[in-house]
Amino acid sequence: MILGIGVDIIKTARFTRMSQRFIARVFTPGERAYILRKNHVSAAGIFAAKEAVVKALGTGFKGFWPDSIEITHDERGKPYVILHGEAKLVADRLAGQRDYSIELSISHTDTDAVAFAIIACCASLH
Repeated sequence: MILGIGVDIIKTARFTRMSQRFIARVFTPGERAYILRKNHVSAAGIFAAKEAVVKALGTGFKGFWPDSIEITHDERGKPYVILHGEAKLVADRLAGQRDYSIELSISHTDTDAVAFAIIACCASLH
């Protein structure tokens, strides 16, 4: 069962001049390390993914900061979400007593980044 769907698109140019304060408030240490290895286009993709997740949660960033949603990648580069603090509590409440997963896709060009998130649950997810 799908509990929420979110999508976001953003201009990558917005991330060419990020302040240190913005970086510290928005990105986790792991995300900052990833962005340093990549570039501003990856930063835009990660931010779009966070926006897509809060849209799927149905809350926006109400009650927590963007760094409560961590976007990381597996060994093959597939993005996935780790929720922390209040963001995790919001997702847990949305799912009730059911197990859930957040599926994520990120894509970008030189000018735009887009992300799509689906929160789904069923009794067989583990």
